[in-house]
Amino acid sequence: MSFYRRLPGRTAALALLTWLVVALVLHLRAERQLSTHHRASIDPKTSNAENAYREDAGNSSRRTAVVVAKTASENATWLDDYFPQWEKNIYSVGDRKAKLKKIPKNKGRESMVYLSYIIDNYDRLPDNVLFLHPNRYQWHNDDPDYDGVPMLRHFQMPYLEQEGYVNIRCAWSLGCPDEIKPLVEEGEHRDQVHAGGDYKKAFQVLFPGVDVPTYVGVSCCAQFAATKEKIREREKSDYQRYRRWLLETDLEDSISGRIMEYSWHMIFGKDPVHCPLVQVCYCKVFGLCNLQCEDQGSCRDRYTLPLFATLPEGWPYIDWDQEDRERAGPED
Repeated sequence: MSFYRRLPGRTAALALLTWLVVALVLHLRAERQLSTHHRASIDPKTSNAENAYREDAGNSSRRTAVVVAKTASENATWLDDYFPQWEKNIYSVGDRKAKLKKIPKNKGRESMVYLSYIIDNYDRLPDNVLFLHPNRYQWHNDDPDYDGVPMLRHFQMPYLEQEGYVNIRCAWSLGCPDEIKPLVEEGEHRDQVHAGGDYKKAFQVLFPGVDVPTYVGVSCCAQFAATKEKIREREKSDYQRYRRWLLETDLEDSISGRIMEYSWHMIFGKDPVHCPLVQVCYCKVFGLCNLQCEDQGSCRDRYTLPLFATLPEGWPYIDWDQEDRERAGPED
């Protein structure tokens, strides 16, 4: 600081202020450029999506809430940072000491949390409810960097309010067009996390009197949104029956949770196979209407299914190297 001491008082103050402004500009520019990954999720052509998000954010007359199931090692604070206007319902699973909302029992993965929220709040639901996973960066997120922030910023609330239920994922990789074949797979247990072998029996409990479908398909992975009107199209007793099945089933959580994952869309009125053409889905759900799509299930540079189960610590600033990919093994 000796340089500033040699200047007259006003000149020194002006020089210091100029230096601080330049430093701030450089810092903000660095923040925008930190990720080395493609940023198709922040597409300048999608200003309509951004405007819709801002309009919803400023509309205090409509209540929007998020429901999240988290473990002690997971972090959902980013939702407060980026979406302060949304109500937060964060449930602790497997941590009885946490000062968060509780569930009857840690079974069925996120499904126990989602059902408990609906049951406990059935008569006072907000207008829109987003059911989400906790971490900002996770491979479930339909974004080039698996980043939940741009994914949710692009999410079209008006389309949700029109449809009543929307899956917050368009990519077909895992789930579409026919992940579950309840009739031909009955009794099979070919994969630790594949629910086809147990789906028929569970479906008959969850949807009594409904014909078991030949195929069930929906883009994974149990992140979706629903309006209060759509949720209330079913009686509260239906949700209580779903939760009772989760509490009483002897199935492993990996299977019971997966059965619910491939049932939510039917609970909210969609056909057993709910796999919209991906180009149409990205336009309606995220306002991304200028994507180049090679086929009905994927669009260029939008989403790539990783070969690993968890993103590396420090993602997206730390990428995977080949050794890490091989050590991580295939996606579960």
